[in-house]
Amino acid sequence: MSHSPVPPEFPAVAAAFPLEGRLVSVAPHGSGHINETYAAAFASASGQRRYIFQKVNHRIFKDVPALMDNVRRVTAHIAAKVRAAAGEAAAARVLTLVPARDGRAFAQDVGGGFWRVYDFIEGAHTVDRVTNEAQAREAAGAFGEFQAQLADLPGGRLHETIPNFHHTRSRFEALRRAVQEDPVQRAAEVRAEIEFAFAREADSDGLLTLLARGEISERVTHNDTKINNVMLDDTTGRTVAVIDLDTIMPGLPLYDFGEMVRTSASSTMEDDPDPANMHVVLPLFRALVEGYLGSEVGAVLNATERAHLGFAGKLMTYENGLRFLTDYLQGDTYYKIKHPRHNLDRCRTQFALVRSIEGAQAEMSAIVENS
Repeated sequence: MSHSPVPPEFPAVAAAFPLEGRLVSVAPHGSGHINETYAAAFASASGQRRYIFQKVNHRIFKDVPALMDNVRRVTAHIAAKVRAAAGEAAAARVLTLVPARDGRAFAQDVGGGFWRVYDFIEGAHTVDRVTNEAQAREAAGAFGEFQAQLADLPGGRLHETIPNFHHTRSRFEALRRAVQEDPVQRAAEVRAEIEFAFAREADSDGLLTLLARGEISERVTHNDTKINNVMLDDTTGRTVAVIDLDTIMPGLPLYDFGEMVRTSASSTMEDDPDPANMHVVLPLFRALVEGYLGSEVGAVLNATERAHLGFAGKLMTYENGLRFLTDYLQGDTYYKIKHPRHNLDRCRTQFALVRSIEGAQAEMSAIVENS
C-alpha cells in the first residue's frame, strides 16, 4: 500500500472534473507500483459516491495524452458491448472514465502532472496471486473476453504506449549489450545464467517470425495479465471488470496468455530466493487454457495461435528472465530491488520456470489439444 500523503494540489485537480457534491475524504488506495492512486468520496443530497483518482507516472509513460486516448477508446467500446449484451446495470460496473470539464480524458495540475478519474467499482476486489483453479479459470476467461470485445475496436491502430514492450528479440539484444559492456563487473559471476539465455536465443524470434509470415495476427492486447488486474465480485467471485489499461496497445494475444502462465501457473513468487521451488503447475495451466479458450476469444484465435499457448508461457518467462538478468548486469537501474541480489534471484527463478515448462512440453501440448 502506498503511504504517500495526499498531494496539496488535490482539491484543484478534483475541481477540474465535473463531480457532484463536496469532497469529504481522500486516501491512498491499492498496491500499484507505477502510478499514484487515491480513493475519494464526494457527498451530495443524493448520497455519497466514490471515485478513483490516479496521477499517471510521466517518467514511464512518455506520452500520456496518447495513453489516455487508448483508455478512452477502449473503455467506451467495452461499455457499449456490455450494455448491449447485459444491460445498463452491468455496464455501470465496467471501468468507466470520468472526462474532465474541458472534455479531455485527463486534467493537468499546476506542476504539469497528468490526472485521470474513474468511477469507483463498488462490491468488488482484487487478489494478488492465484491460489486455486477456479481463480485461474476466471482470470483467463476475463482476459480472453477482454481481447474478444476489442477485436472489432473501430478507429484505427492504438498508440504504442511503450514501444517494443514484448519484442523479445530487442530484450535479447539488450542482454547481449549488457554482457559485452559489463558496466559493474558482474558478468563473471553469472556465466551460467548468461549461457542459459544465449542457448535459447532462437526462442526470441519464435512469435515474431510467425507474425512476419502472417500466420498469427496483431490484435489489441492488455500486456499485463496478472490476476490483480481483474476485479472480482465480492459475492460471486466472478469477473466484474479488467483494469489497469496503461499498457493496452497493439500486440499478440499469445503475449497476454503467456504472461498469465508465467504469473498464474507458477508454483512460487517470481523472486523466491530458491529457484528449486519454481515449476509450472499443470492443473493451473489446464484451468488457464479452459478459461481462455472457453471465452469468446476461443472463436477468434486461429490454429497456430492455439498451438503456441504453451510456448507463449515459456517465451514470456524467458523474456522476463532476460530483463532481470540485464538489469542485474547494468547495476539494477530499472526494477526496484530490496537487496543487492534481488534481480539475480528473479532471473534464476524465471529460468527455473523456463526449464520446467520445457520438461512439461508434451503434457502442456496435450492439455491444449484436448481443450
